[in-house]
Amino acid sequence: MSAAEGPLVVGVDTSTQSTKALVVDAATGRVVASGQAPHTVSSGTGRESDPRQWWDALGEALAQCGDAAREAAAVSIGGQQHGLVTLDAQGEPVRPALLWNDVRSAPQARRLIDELGGPKAWAERTGSVPSASFTVTKWAWLAEQEPDAARAVKAVRLPHDYLTERLTGEGTTDRGDASGTGWWASGTETYDEGILGRVGLDPALLPRVVRPGEVAGTVRDGHGLPFSKGTLVAAGTGDNAAAALGLGLRPGVPVMSLGTSGTVYAVSQHRPADPTGTVAGFADARGDWLPLACTLNCTLAVDRVASLLGLDREAVEPGTEATLLPFLDGERTPNLPHSSGLLYGLRHDTTAGQLLQAAYDGAVHSLLGALDLVLDADADPSAPLLLIGGGARGAAWQQTVRRLSGRPVQIPEAKELVALGAAAQAAGLLTGEDAAAVARRWNTAAGPVLDAVERDQETLNRITGVLSDAAPLLERDAASN
Repeated sequence: MSAAEGPLVVGVDTSTQSTKALVVDAATGRVVASGQAPHTVSSGTGRESDPRQWWDALGEALAQCGDAAREAAAVSIGGQQHGLVTLDAQGEPVRPALLWNDVRSAPQARRLIDELGGPKAWAERTGSVPSASFTVTKWAWLAEQEPDAARAVKAVRLPHDYLTERLTGEGTTDRGDASGTGWWASGTETYDEGILGRVGLDPALLPRVVRPGEVAGTVRDGHGLPFSKGTLVAAGTGDNAAAALGLGLRPGVPVMSLGTSGTVYAVSQHRPADPTGTVAGFADARGDWLPLACTLNCTLAVDRVASLLGLDREAVEPGTEATLLPFLDGERTPNLPHSSGLLYGLRHDTTAGQLLQAAYDGAVHSLLGALDLVLDADADPSAPLLLIGGGARGAAWQQTVRRLSGRPVQIPEAKELVALGAAAQAAGLLTGEDAAAVARRWNTAAGPVLDAVERDQETLNRITGVLSDAAPLLERDAASN
């Protein structure tokens, strides 16, 4: 390993399925070491993980980084949003964490929206209309379904908060991740005690919200990780806000992230409040805003369709009239938490490759439908769409997004943007720079640009029509819950 030009920092991404760690040269952005370790997630009606395995995975990922991790001067942890981590008086989990894609709290979401004045009131109050993904609905579910567990809770944390607290001994979070809970008021940037009172959650159980650029704490003794005592720890943030940092994102530039979930977002200087609930009015990690729309079903759903068909994920064929809505885990955009996948338009001459292409089309349709709502009115409609996440490396994903968006598509060469954004946040503690400016200095968004092609409006219209016609069927299960 060649000598670093500047101090080393560590950025961490604790995602749904694994924890990744990068050791980065703060001067150049060069990744000098990396590691990754998996998590397990429960199957069935719920989606849960034991938070302690995130800590174990962090230790394993850092061990893979070798001596470089020991030299780090600062560390920051980004992670999956919305998850409900409940701790007892000793800081141990009361029960497994309820993850963002656990939709059992859909009835609680509907009830909370009604009880607190409807969607418009929620959007004005918190910036978002809560869905089953939001933490506030998960707490309401826990209080109703497992009251003994709820009474045992002495601290409530988000996934990245849990790891940060084990490093520092202090309960902290940041405005980006706090804005996805449903109990943080975006207008005042404080916890909303009225909402907390409605769900019976004592605000004293919540972490302190650290300001952008502020040190969250320092590494304490006895953590068992390869960090020196006193190493600076940044606030960290949610995965999408961390990826925005990792790209050095400027206002108005659209991003589509293709991972376990699919998201579209852009940095905005205007506080969002979409009463339809399509766009979540998240804060970013810097002091601006990150309006975002999220779908539950993205790469995993399409890969599952490929597996059922016995095909490689790239074995798509054009020319189908079939429509496949890959809502295998319910859906968030559109808000159909109890829906399942739907196939319409099957013919004798429909091929397996065409069905796979239909799955790609169905997934991308949901994301593009929200993109215009995410972008401010003054955003450049011809600006390249930044394509990130695991799916962004796949040709079938790239060409589907290009064809259905009608935009040029840029694929940044930098990988692990969540961890890279966390590293930029850590570097900012050392240099005093804005974290996004650090990432721009590192030139993280550089990558090939695919020219725009004519938008395939016919396919988009066909999927929209099927979705509209199938709405009673897709919503039927929700009505019975």
